[in-house]
Amino acid sequence: MTSTADHLATIDLLRARDFPDRPGVAGAVASGPGFHVADLLVSEDFWDADLERLIEVEEEFEAELEALVQVLSLRWGEPEVLDLVDHLERQAMGEPVPEPLASLCGYVGRVYGWRTGGRWIGLGIGQGDRELPLQLVAAIGEKTVR
Repeated sequence: MTSTADHLATIDLLRARDFPDRPGVAGAVASGPGFHVADLLVSEDFWDADLERLIEVEEEFEAELEALVQVLSLRWGEPEVLDLVDHLERQAMGEPVPEPLASLCGYVGRVYGWRTGGRWIGLGIGQGDRELPLQLVAAIGEKTVR
């Protein structure tokens, strides 16, 4: 399992990386014009798992998210907490949703975000469906995200 320090290093690397002209995926990072979205931590799937196992993994992911939020808050101040349900609804109605929120809103319900160095950095936990893996994700965008 990767450590909080590893996750912070990944976030710092992505903050410094240029955004590509075209969408693409390299390993655990999806990128495109104006954004990067990285899986920091991915669980097993839960097709045959009992509820206790899911709760245990959720608690582990929440603890890691909390640790990252604390460290990044020391760097950049308190995060803005953004509920992505409105963005999902807008996307479903065919309205434009900026990246990286368009990529996140289908499986991440809430992100903690900071603006620093001309970029937006967000962290959240997502799960596409009850049977699918949990994902702790970091998102970097070039624009102000709301």
